Amino acid sequence: MTAAFPSKRLVWTLLLLFLASWLYMLGARTLVPTDEGRYAEMAREMLATNDWITPRLNGIKYFEKPPLQNWMNALTFAAFGLGEWQARLWTGLCGLLGIGLVAYTGRRIFDARTGFYAGVILASSFFWAALSHVNTLDMGLAGMMTISLCALLLAQREDADRRARRNWMLVCWAGMALAVLSKGLIGIVLPGGVLVAYTLVQRDFGLWTRLHLGAGLLVFFAITTPWFVLVSLQNPEFPHFFFIHEHLQRFTSKVHNRAGPWYYFIPILALGILPWLGVIFQGLLHGWRQQPEGRFNPNRMLLLWAVVIFAFFSVSGSKLPSYIIPIFPALALLIGGYLNRAGTRPVMAAAGLVLLLCAVGLAFVPRIALMGSEEWEKPLYQGYAWWVAAGAIIGLLGSIYSLLLARRRNDYAMVALAVAGYLAGQVIMLGHEPLGRYAAGIAHVPALQAELAPDTTLYSVGRYEQALPFYLQRTLTLVEHADEMAFGLGQEPHRWVPTRAEFVQRWRAAHAANRKEIAIMSPTVYRAMLEQKLPMRVIGQDPRRVIVTNQPAAAGNRQ
Repeated sequence: MTAAFPSKRLVWTLLLLFLASWLYMLGARTLVPTDEGRYAEMAREMLATNDWITPRLNGIKYFEKPPLQNWMNALTFAAFGLGEWQARLWTGLCGLLGIGLVAYTGRRIFDARTGFYAGVILASSFFWAALSHVNTLDMGLAGMMTISLCALLLAQREDADRRARRNWMLVCWAGMALAVLSKGLIGIVLPGGVLVAYTLVQRDFGLWTRLHLGAGLLVFFAITTPWFVLVSLQNPEFPHFFFIHEHLQRFTSKVHNRAGPWYYFIPILALGILPWLGVIFQGLLHGWRQQPEGRFNPNRMLLLWAVVIFAFFSVSGSKLPSYIIPIFPALALLIGGYLNRAGTRPVMAAAGLVLLLCAVGLAFVPRIALMGSEEWEKPLYQGYAWWVAAGAIIGLLGSIYSLLLARRRNDYAMVALAVAGYLAGQVIMLGHEPLGRYAAGIAHVPALQAELAPDTTLYSVGRYEQALPFYLQRTLTLVEHADEMAFGLGQEPHRWVPTRAEFVQRWRAAHAANRKEIAIMSPTVYRAMLEQKLPMRVIGQDPRRVIVTNQPAAAGNRQ
């Protein structure tokens, strides 16, 4: 068998450096609203209340998504404490799992070099590496769906004996079950749609007889059923909201205000697959053209996995950039297989396109400093522009080095481009930290902690802070702004203050009783409260939020 790479020492050195940087970056940034703060706080509340059945956000029932990621984050918090890297550990491990599975599957299904290439491609793809360091459900979903995809390929390979086929198919079913517990029914709907498309296109209807449907369904329901039954028994309102509102209405309507044109995901895919954009079309064609002998065509399955899932989300009424992340493992295997067969020119094409894009990016870096719509935003974007420039320079130099290597040592050229792409992406992510800290409001945490007592009511007026509850380790009382918690508040209306007038009344009463309360509000709401002569002392302020208390400073704290 052909060696995966000429130098094992270099491979192990790069692997250790890669793992060290991967794990370091999990805790290198503040948790950014909305997703990162939301899912960290839900896991914190799960651990604090010891309620592992009913998901809650800000103490309010929150049924939009199943609990797998909350469970894993809560277990991480229990083991290692609260923090940024702990909140991202599950997604970081899912990203690593996907890379390892792709490399292993490529090696077993095709050959050692294809597996090596596929793992390197996935690890260096900007979107996969970036979202693995973001506490969002889509990477957890992608990790579980990668289990399903790779297990299916391994089960159906020509040299699999009966026992191996059965065991890998049961792993496939378990992966789909975990995907359902990660983000809902798409965990089985999407793989099912791919299977239907494959059998129609490939005319391999015998595949359905090799899926071990009986045992597989037992595994699937054994994993998924307990939670769905328990949460429905404890919350009779759950089934209709979860299955109708969160699945049928989300896909067929614009109920979540996340609509986009049919081409919404095309530029996202183009950016996300860098530095391999220059060979993505060749990889897709490779998946279509390759016709190996035997009854199962893994390349065609990979192609349809990518195309069907991409098309599904493109026609959906709800779109977010991270939705297409499950297609990246399939793309990595297709591109890896193509590069293994194609020789020097494809790597040169990929490096040349990166070189061009980085040069253009450097020319547009000064525009980043002008992105802020407000004066206070400009310094943040000016600082970020330097990080983007550094990422572009790394990509530029890496692509030049890759081009110089390509004609003599193609394997090394491919790895050089991957290293440059990975490092450039991580630098750009790291440079976002000042913007992330501001969005999270993390600078106000010390002042809030100094004012808060265990019995202090903390209001959020006309807005909801997605990250501060996690950092403060306490929930907020919402005022007039229900947002994504509207359904839960409909079930438990006592958990909020629905009108500003009621809030004002409560605030004045607490002030008169010398009972400290604190409120976070927008500058617009703050000015309106000043006009009502509401007793307020500012304890924190930035252009996005004003934080006030209804009590004067203690005598020893007055300036």
